[in-house]
Amino acid sequence: MEIKERLEQIIQQQPVLLFLKGNKMFPRCGFSQAVVEVFKELDVPFEAVDIFEHPGIKPALVEITQWPTTPQIFLGGEFIGGGDIVRELHAKGELKPMVEKVLADAAS
Repeated sequence: MEIKERLEQIIQQQPVLLFLKGNKMFPRCGFSQAVVEVFKELDVPFEAVDIFEHPGIKPALVEITQWPTTPQIFLGGEFIGGGDIVRELHAKGELKPMVEKVLADAAS
């Protein structure tokens, strides 16, 4: 299976998915750290993929989203945006209801 197909499969399988530099225990850049902190503050389950795990992840991800930077956040298989967008949604109080809906849909 091609890496792009594998990423698309993971995106569809995980309700809350972050593509990061590093992982959720050890983010390797400030933007990734900030996004991890947002989701930890929301106290919701989320998965993370380290774009450094394989050299093909980043180009395949950019091809999927047409978004050149990381982190990249997906909710319910839908690309939400990068770190700035997610932090803005969180600051406005809009992210938590979005995440709760996705998790509720995944549980049903």
